[in-house]
Amino acid sequence: MTKDWKGNKKSIFTTLGASSHSLEERQTHDYYATEPKALEKLLELEEFAKVWECACGQGHLSEVLKKYEIHAKSTDIIDRGYGDGVFDFLSIENQGWDGDIITNPPYKYAQDFVEKSLQIIPNGRKVGMFLRIQFLEGKARRQLFKVQPPKVVYVSSSRLGCAKNGDFEKYNESGSASCYCWFVWEKGYKGTTELKWFN
Repeated sequence: MTKDWKGNKKSIFTTLGASSHSLEERQTHDYYATEPKALEKLLELEEFAKVWECACGQGHLSEVLKKYEIHAKSTDIIDRGYGDGVFDFLSIENQGWDGDIITNPPYKYAQDFVEKSLQIIPNGRKVGMFLRIQFLEGKARRQLFKVQPPKVVYVSSSRLGCAKNGDFEKYNESGSASCYCWFVWEKGYKGTTELKWFN
């Protein structure tokens, strides 16, 4: 079953200031490009191989992966002029990937991306998701963490951000009001989640 990726209007979370983009509506397809430095910092801490960037946008993370020579492919559900083609990562046709996955997923589908990633990779492979610290909250995600706990959560000590529509010039003027983390899963891991700080 294909997901509906249409964006949302301002929500109660925006009103309460839970979003780092609280002064305006979310981007239509929830496209917020990740500051490349965020991935550079992760790659200093974790080893990855044969990585699929499955919500690649304009290639901000993919270009970092290429620089580190661990990139395999880049796709997105929207053609933004970058990558190996348009592909719905959450579709039922997506049955397997023999490698690691790193991305900043559309936040409203973040749990779906995590669950799909862990479903399609082999044991021992990794999933790295760049998400707001609020991803730790919620009863549904608590169940996810109970069944498939992240191996480690890296909390950014300094603000790293995501630019709406990939516009980092505008982002650099306003900065980020949110705390972001790298959530790293290793399929098959059943131990306690480590909490670490970086940046």
